[in-house]
Amino acid sequence: MKILIQTVMLTFMLSLLPQTQAEIIFYNFDDPVKEERFNKLISVLRCPKCQNNNLADSNSPLSVDLKDIIYEQIHAGKSDAEIVDFLKERYGDFIHYKPPMNSSTILLWFGPFLILVISAFFILRYLRMTKASDTVVDETEAEHMAKIQAWQAEVGDSDNTDTQVQDSTLGDNNR
Repeated sequence: MKILIQTVMLTFMLSLLPQTQAEIIFYNFDDPVKEERFNKLISVLRCPKCQNNNLADSNSPLSVDLKDIIYEQIHAGKSDAEIVDFLKERYGDFIHYKPPMNSSTILLWFGPFLILVISAFFILRYLRMTKASDTVVDETEAEHMAKIQAWQAEVGDSDNTDTQVQDSTLGDNNR
């Protein structure tokens, strides 16, 4: 009886777990050339939602819709360029993994190089400033050391006599 109760409770708890289902969509083509075009297009176009996945690797609802659009347009007899232009109108140059160079993507193409040049400029400037400040510090230190040594030379004679007096008084106390 105990095993029956445990089995029923386990079954009940498992029924409460969320059900996950993976939907696999197959696209049927009557021509292998069309299927190859479809696979090529979904592999070179980016999923706007996933951002780092192409349409072939994404299962988001948006990518499924875009695959359906591509499938329908291939069957309607549109060329690859027409399909890409249609998607580009709706989603912009972002739909491409390799966006074209134009005024809206110029920063995308040259931004990393620009950041590298600016970073190198500031690093070199910082290094030159620290080198120049080290030279100033060295000169200032040399001046201070010369003043200290001159002061020690002047005071040094009086310190020696004070030390001798202290030594003699210490010697007298020890007797």
